[in-house]
This record gives sequence, structure tokens and C-alpha cells, in this order.
Amino acid sequence: MEQSAVNDPLEILTNKGTRQPTFLSPIWNPMAGSLAGFGIAMFVNWGFRKPIFSGIQKHIAFTLLGGGIGAFLDQKRDAYLAKRDAVLRHYVELHPDDFPTTDRKKYGDVLESWVPVR
Repeated sequence: MEQSAVNDPLEILTNKGTRQPTFLSPIWNPMAGSLAGFGIAMFVNWGFRKPIFSGIQKHIAFTLLGGGIGAFLDQKRDAYLAKRDAVLRHYVELHPDDFPTTDRKKYGDVLESWVPVR
């Protein structure tokens, strides 16, 4: 990904489709919810002093329910983050004087030269 020479606040808050999600990003929450559901089914069996893998229909139901809850929470998080970015973008558009466009600086321009003292 190429970095621009200018730090523009609106550019940071705008997704132009150049950012690709990682492999695990779309499946992480449903997978974690499914594992948690399976673990809850095992814990319930352990709590009732049954073999932990007995009642496979309960394990399947809790796994599907956990995956559905994970997918739902993923959608809610994406909607919340999109709304937050829209509010921030709107605020930056209304107050451009508070967010000036600045040139990108390199470390060599910012840091002073350093000489070790021995």
C-alpha cells in the first residue's frame, strides 16, 4: 500500500476499498461464538454430572446458536464503526480549520542527531 505525502484527516476516515480484510477477520466472531457454545454445552453436561459429550443435539444447538450470536455481534460492530466514522467525517467536514492538512515528516527530520557519550 502506498502512503501519500500528505496527512489528510478525511483520507484517513474514508475507505476507498483499498484495505483488504485479513483471512480471519470475517470468520473470527462466529468461530469464537461457536467454540464458546460448544464449550457451554460441555460445561452444562459436566455440571449435571453427565459425560461431557453426551446429548450431541445439545452440542450442535449450542454451537449453531453461538455462531449466530457471533455473526450478529459482528454485524452490530460493523454498523457501529461505520456510524462512528460517518459522524467523525461529518465533524471534520464542518470544522476544516481544526484539522489542517499537514506534510508527512520522516524520522530523520524530527529526531536530533545523537552521539553516544562514553
